[in-house]
Amino acid sequence: MSSTIPCLSDARRPAHGGRYSFFPLLAITVLTAGACQSAEVPTPGLATPSVALNHQQAPAGSPLEITYKFVVANDARFDQDYRIMVHVVDADEVLMWTDDHQPDLPTSKWQPGQTVEYTRTIFVPIGPYIGDAAILIGLYSTADQKRAPLVGEDMGQRAYRVGTLNLQPQTENLFTVFKEGWHAAEVAAQNQAVEWQWTKREATLAFKHPKKDAVLFLDLDSPGRALHGSQTVRVSMGGSVLEEFRLAPDVQTLRRVALPVTLMGTEGMSELQISVDTTFVPMLVEGSSSKDKRELGVRVFHAFVDAR
Repeated sequence: MSSTIPCLSDARRPAHGGRYSFFPLLAITVLTAGACQSAEVPTPGLATPSVALNHQQAPAGSPLEITYKFVVANDARFDQDYRIMVHVVDADEVLMWTDDHQPDLPTSKWQPGQTVEYTRTIFVPIGPYIGDAAILIGLYSTADQKRAPLVGEDMGQRAYRVGTLNLQPQTENLFTVFKEGWHAAEVAAQNQAVEWQWTKREATLAFKHPKKDAVLFLDLDSPGRALHGSQTVRVSMGGSVLEEFRLAPDVQTLRRVALPVTLMGTEGMSELQISVDTTFVPMLVEGSSSKDKRELGVRVFHAFVDAR
């Protein structure tokens, strides 16, 4: 009876299993080195990936801007639109979260020698892990899940290490309080990590005075196109309107609002207001089957004051 011994690269556990670990197969490697070298033909990498972070240290729950960069190889040819795989793993190479996405420019349009660069904002998930984390990138086909070769440090299964991030506890964030004008927090039934709070006509957010300018990251939407139309949202502080914009129903948007320290007052806590020109009560909308009697403004996923 014969048996087949896999090459070392085949002995790595799949990335989708949540761990990028390597088995101690030194003896097997020595025995099969010649066979592996003759059987495997290196595939040229299609592009060199890298990332740049606006903050190297990121407390849980804080916004993080990630600039993705791909330098396409001079001889690269893309035959399909690959999806970008982004995995963040802890010191034991256990998967903590992902940021898989479609690039702004589909890979089928990437040209040899071109540099593709774009920025995405995520909110660091709440979790117990504190310490350094690695960022891994790959390209995979949505048709068969196979990954394309890239240039860089392959951690196994064509997942390439492109950077590190220091994760900190949530207590490192600026202290904030959702005061009057907010409904109780809710979570998505299909994903407990997704949480939001509805506002009423006006909602107040209080935060510890940072003694310097800050930025409000406001991630919101207003679902229910059949229940209401577009709404005007205003962000105010110290009696001054800082930003005003129209929010179409069912469109999630992320706004960055500058918070000047000159409007924060002199007390230990400062306040800002989020208001809407129109609210709605789902139960009272003609033709609605909802039993929700609350007065609703907008649905806020994140209202984060960043003074870093």
